[in-house]
Amino acid sequence: MRSLCKSKIHRATVTAADLDYIGSIAIDEDLLRRTDIIPGERVCVWNLNNGERIETYAIAAPAGSGQIMLNGAAARKFREKDKVIIVAFVLTDEAVQPKMIQVDDHNRFVGELGDNRQP
Repeated sequence: MRSLCKSKIHRATVTAADLDYIGSIAIDEDLLRRTDIIPGERVCVWNLNNGERIETYAIAAPAGSGQIMLNGAAARKFREKDKVIIVAFVLTDEAVQPKMIQVDDHNRFVGELGDNRQP
């Protein structure tokens, strides 16, 4: 079995960080759908501003909200307006065609990444 990238949200903008929330990362439900990430799924979050990397689980934020909110202890490593990459992996022996997307500064879908799609 290999661990392969199955989902990626590239250059999302953190909209909030709440230390007192129980944990997780809230992600706009539209972005979850486009990348095949489900609530409760383990995701890696990489902070482009400071190099921090964490693992947590996804929860759905309201569709169309543009919300990317880091909760719990992760709030100490991420701040509002930080740029992040969110990635989910799958253990498999099969080839995987990852669902990778780019978003704008308001976390709206811009396009797909990979293959012959826009960079």
